[in-house]
Amino acid sequence: MQVDKINNRTYQPDDDSLVVRQARETHTPESHFLNVKPILQVAEDILNQAALTIKRIQHGTSEHTDTSRSSDERIGSFGFDNMVEALSHVIHNISCELYCKCSGGDLHQTTVLLCKMLASYSWEAKVVVVLAAFAVNYGDVWLVAQICTTNSLARSIAILKQVPELMEHFKKLQPHFDAIDQLIKAIVDLTKLIVEFSELPLEYLSLDTPSISVAKAHIPAASYWTIRAIVACANHVANVTGMRYEYSATTSELWELSGLTHKLIDIHGHLTSELASCRQHISEMKYDEEYRNLIRIFESSHIDNSKVIRALLAPKDETKVLVIGNDMAKTPVSIDVLRRKHVLLIISDLNLSPEERRVLVTVYEMRHDVQYEMVWIPVVDKLTGWQEQNQHKFAELQAVMPWYTVITPLVIEPPVIRYIKEYWKFDRKTILVALDPLGKVSSKNAYHMVWIWGNSAFPFSDEKEQAMWRAERWRLELLVDGIEQDILDWIKENRYICVYGGDDANWIRDFTNKAKAVAKALSITIELVYAGKSNTSRKRLERINEVIDKEKLSLFWPDYTSTWFFWTRLESMRISKTRHGKTVENDQIMKEIQTILSYDGSDQGWMILWKGATEMARANGQLAVSTLNEFDAWQKQAAELGLVPAIDSELKKRHTPEHCTRLLIPGIGLDVPDRVTCADCGREMEKYVMFRCCTD
Repeated sequence: MQVDKINNRTYQPDDDSLVVRQARETHTPESHFLNVKPILQVAEDILNQAALTIKRIQHGTSEHTDTSRSSDERIGSFGFDNMVEALSHVIHNISCELYCKCSGGDLHQTTVLLCKMLASYSWEAKVVVVLAAFAVNYGDVWLVAQICTTNSLARSIAILKQVPELMEHFKKLQPHFDAIDQLIKAIVDLTKLIVEFSELPLEYLSLDTPSISVAKAHIPAASYWTIRAIVACANHVANVTGMRYEYSATTSELWELSGLTHKLIDIHGHLTSELASCRQHISEMKYDEEYRNLIRIFESSHIDNSKVIRALLAPKDETKVLVIGNDMAKTPVSIDVLRRKHVLLIISDLNLSPEERRVLVTVYEMRHDVQYEMVWIPVVDKLTGWQEQNQHKFAELQAVMPWYTVITPLVIEPPVIRYIKEYWKFDRKTILVALDPLGKVSSKNAYHMVWIWGNSAFPFSDEKEQAMWRAERWRLELLVDGIEQDILDWIKENRYICVYGGDDANWIRDFTNKAKAVAKALSITIELVYAGKSNTSRKRLERINEVIDKEKLSLFWPDYTSTWFFWTRLESMRISKTRHGKTVENDQIMKEIQTILSYDGSDQGWMILWKGATEMARANGQLAVSTLNEFDAWQKQAAELGLVPAIDSELKKRHTPEHCTRLLIPGIGLDVPDRVTCADCGREMEKYVMFRCCTD
């Protein structure tokens, strides 16, 4: 037998230009597609079973239990009967060439001959057919060896094929079988990789793309060397099974098998990298296509919202992706439950705060006659991986939600997340996107109108938000609605109500005591309500509340959520007004909102005194205390005009142009205006950037 030597070094595609050229010249494929994957699966199954038989012989065991899935199970869905009918004759012819006419011949010439016989087949089909032809004969030998001790027919065949002699001299031939086994594994691995290339979706492939063109150029060479390795295997198997039990492998022959194995492994590594590049390219093209399709869907008109909901929640056609969050059974339901309904999408990351959840639950449970559904869409970056702690956080959040949620954040595809970020401007802060029954986005973020007016803002459209503001005026109900029912009752009773804030316990003590002294002097009652400070932590607020409670200084909201909601609503009012082009120069409500937020941004307290709903006086902490300290100077005016007009007049007299006002805006992106005018003096405020963590 002629030994065709191979340089044992790292595979380089250029090395193949001469030896592969002849094989390329035989290639004249027909246009029709041939699915060879079923044939490959059966061939691989034969070779795996043969390897198990060899191991049993090696260890001296003859018992055999077939625990693998049958070939029928593995290929039943591929229409295998038709495939066998189409290829059986070709496989038989190739098998004859491998084991009869060409046995012991020149490897290259035999490989080219096989390529000529398979000229009209694609490269992957050539490789699979040759591998199947080899597997049939190779499997036949070891099938007889496997059952000859228990089957009389097999025993007779084994005698004629001298299988008993083969098994008797097995240890002597062990190095040869080991080398063949390693080469067969490399052949199967590379064949499967070549077939994987053929399965890449054609609609995303273009020869102009570098990753595609490089990969396509290397497939012929990979196919050539795989077929050549199969020919080498067939030759060596024929030598040791062809009634030549006295045969012993020479060093050069073992080296030949080893060299081919290493070459195929090198080619496999090279193609694996190219396949990864191709898949990355296809993934990017699919991503862009899905993203553009999502844009088209939202820009188009529909007869209902089904197509829009499906594009968001079920792009892979799996419709049962929703559950009721706090339903213990977590029974999946179809997205059809949202069909032709108003839908409010809660879009957040996994850091949705307890306060937000409580407020949303309250709003949701007070829908009554307002018909809409809520759906939580958690935005999780898949690139960071879906780890156990994320699943735990998701389950905790989901468990307190009485509305629909997705089964898992992983159903939200990357193009959807990109759309949410780019078109709806989601950036960590929770947003509420409102969809009407036809799937049209009525508001890209209804968060602020829900916080301000609750279900009164339904159907949560931009037009509804503007209408609500047109009907609104600056009043105490707007400031405290949904927080404290007692205050709403006091408004109806036309009582004096003083809402104050800050986190300086000494100032709070000083202010409340002086306010009570003024009320006593005027023989009136002032309901003092502490509103806290927007950036005060829960623990610090609890300590201040303890002081207020212990010293009976005023009323306060015992739950942190109420204080959080008070300041969040104010911030929502500012953002809502800003988005509709309102400023302190052209809108009175905006001016009052920004004034309170500016008070809150200072290091001192503040107060707003009301009589009923609209009679109001306000001041920062220092001015409020100094004015109350000199009550004797304006007591007579307070008795004649009433406390609110009198103190308002006195505050304006004492106000000086020298001041320092800070407005802390806890927002990013569109929530931060380019220009802010001071609500106190009308000058443009300087802009700074501040990063905060914890105030304790």
